[in-house]
Amino acid sequence: MGDWTAIDTGNGAMAAYLARPAAPRAPAIVVIQEIFGVNEVMRDVADSFAADGFLAIAPDLFWRLEPRVDLTDRTQPEWDRAFALMSAFDVELGVKDIGAAIAWARAQPWCSGKVGAVGFCLGGLLAFLTATRTDADASVGYYGIGIEKRLGEADRLADPLLLHIAEADEFVPKEAQALILSALKNHPHVQLCTYPGRNHAFARAGGAHYDAADAALARERTLALFRKALA
Repeated sequence: MGDWTAIDTGNGAMAAYLARPAAPRAPAIVVIQEIFGVNEVMRDVADSFAADGFLAIAPDLFWRLEPRVDLTDRTQPEWDRAFALMSAFDVELGVKDIGAAIAWARAQPWCSGKVGAVGFCLGGLLAFLTATRTDADASVGYYGIGIEKRLGEADRLADPLLLHIAEADEFVPKEAQALILSALKNHPHVQLCTYPGRNHAFARAGGAHYDAADAALARERTLALFRKALA
């Protein structure tokens, strides 16, 4: 069970959920939210990384729009609010805020100095941009939306990036998936994992498209990357 802290972004204080491992010092992982904010699902993700020995930080990236957004995927009004927030969200500022979270983590006495990032949905795109624009030591994106529009940034990749792609993703059509696979399949720093039959958010526990087996497989692959890259 974690707690909330504040991170100075240089343009204001951003709240962040912080989950610490049992070890006094450990590598850190920045958990990048879905469109529902740093909700129970994202806090549980952070807690699970802490249980696996990482310092986990989930920054409140919607803070400029509405602090501490906490929505679920269970009602249409919440979906409507989530999509409205995503539409209003400034991706460029969001990546800078993630960079601030990475710098904050590295400065903590409980951090080993290595910091990774993992994102889901909107956060999957932000994880890709974190890999291309920040000094994160490793990044993982789950079913990122809009990555195909940013593939020109792949030349900047210098550290490991793992992308989990749901082959039946309703928000990432086959054409977009083909562009991503074609552009990145031979990149020396990129690992691509596809999941046949899986829809968007297949790793969101309790979600309509949750698949326990593939969620566990994706998590195993994610942990393997982080344990190697952040050691």
